[in-house]
Amino acid sequence: MITKEHIERINHLARKSKTEGLTEKEKQEQKELRELYIKTMRQSLKSQLDSIKIINPDDKT
Repeated sequence: MITKEHIERINHLARKSKTEGLTEKEKQEQKELRELYIKTMRQSLKSQLDSIKIINPDDKT
């Protein structure tokens, strides 16, 4: 689960990367946070798609 704090940290590391660069530890943290974010977004999208019911007016079922 991604939290507001995770998003804030991802954004902070992205800004820092552009201005002054990241340490190896920060690069690893950034990579892990991005992976968590992507995993969470994929799970959310899959859940939304799984809950969609397609209704075909020509089909009686």
